[in-house]
Amino acid sequence: MPGTRHASNHRAEGRAEHRKHADYTGGVYGSMLAASVIVGAGSLGQFPRLELVLLLLLTGGVFWIAHVHAQLFGARLAQQTWERRVVLRVCRDEWPIVKAALPPAAAVAVSPALGLDVQGALWFGLSVAVAGQVGWSAAAARRAGAAWRQVAASAAVNLLLGMVIIGFKLWLKK
Repeated sequence: MPGTRHASNHRAEGRAEHRKHADYTGGVYGSMLAASVIVGAGSLGQFPRLELVLLLLLTGGVFWIAHVHAQLFGARLAQQTWERRVVLRVCRDEWPIVKAALPPAAAVAVSPALGLDVQGALWFGLSVAVAGQVGWSAAAARRAGAAWRQVAASAAVNLLLGMVIIGFKLWLKK
């Protein structure tokens, strides 16, 4: 078909351009959110693992919806008509918030197989969330073309923020 090849190439170029300019802010934010959920749940005492896994996933989902809503009803569409492709793009762009909740939730879910008690599961999930936060920030800086020193600085700032969250967990445990 004459127009099919051109359309296919155009879509592929669009996907490549999107990956080139991908914004991982949602991943950093989602990882920090997951860490905060774990700290909050852990300060309540013995939190059942399944409930924590569900809380992580559901909280990530709710915050994803909130971010999509904010993008769609904020400045982006205040003066625009609704188009399906714009809504789908916003949903996709904000998806890292949910993706960031998956590794900490998986860590909590597999913790019994590692012989971890509930507190061990909380610490394992928290560690994975903070590692994700650092990883997402480094990936974002690298994808933006930052120099390695800037990538390291971004990772260090996010590690520091993660340590602050861990400090809150230690403080709340007293």
